[in-house]
Amino acid sequence: MTSLLEMTNVETYYGPIMAIRGISLQVARGDITVLLGANGAGKTTVLKTICGAMEPQKGRILFDGRQITGMDPDQVARLGIGHVPEGREVFPFLSVHENLLMGAFSRHDADISQDLDAVYDYFPGLQDKRGQQAGYLSGGQQQMLAIGRALMLRPRLLLLDEPSLGLSPRLVTEIAGIIRRLNDETDMTILLVEQNAKMALGLGDYGYVMELGRIVMEDPCDRLQQATDIQEFYLGMKDEGVRGRRRWKQRKTWR
Repeated sequence: MTSLLEMTNVETYYGPIMAIRGISLQVARGDITVLLGANGAGKTTVLKTICGAMEPQKGRILFDGRQITGMDPDQVARLGIGHVPEGREVFPFLSVHENLLMGAFSRHDADISQDLDAVYDYFPGLQDKRGQQAGYLSGGQQQMLAIGRALMLRPRLLLLDEPSLGLSPRLVTEIAGIIRRLNDETDMTILLVEQNAKMALGLGDYGYVMELGRIVMEDPCDRLQQATDIQEFYLGMKDEGVRGRRRWKQRKTWR
């Protein structure tokens, strides 16, 4: 399968601090690609670098064969890359409906109302609150609104940053179902950043693991689920048959 997005030897800094250290990854067209890692691994920085919110100092980013390295965020969005940031970042004083329309700010076609109907079909709870200020929504509703707003761009690539963060298990399952439905029904390409490895690997086709700004492991998601390191450090599973084994003294096998 062909790649829709390619990053090659990308380095991005926060001031003097190197946040991502020469990473290379590919996102296959029509797939859900997963990026796993603990807090501070650099996952969010990868998404911000792709969408133009941060400019890499080295490396190259290609989207559908076109170089987008260092482009402004509005240019990247117009090419068809939608970004759902960590923490939702809805416009709290705008209504649900107005937030969704903000997602279509760069569009001038006649299908916006049709796409609004599609978003309300994915998130029926939002339609009941379409006139309510977004700041009064629950955390789960705000996450749905943030995803719906990105969908209004009609993205070819959807960047999802920690969509399960702070949600109840029931809502995590609901959000996961919507991500799966988007991919199945529209063949949307998705790059999913998550700490919830169980959810992410259950959804994804191919996965990367980040640690301290580097890619330390990659494989199809079904194989990552079986990897000892992933089970131990991300899925909370350990070999109970080894007496006296201490999780915090185990070393990962990746380098």
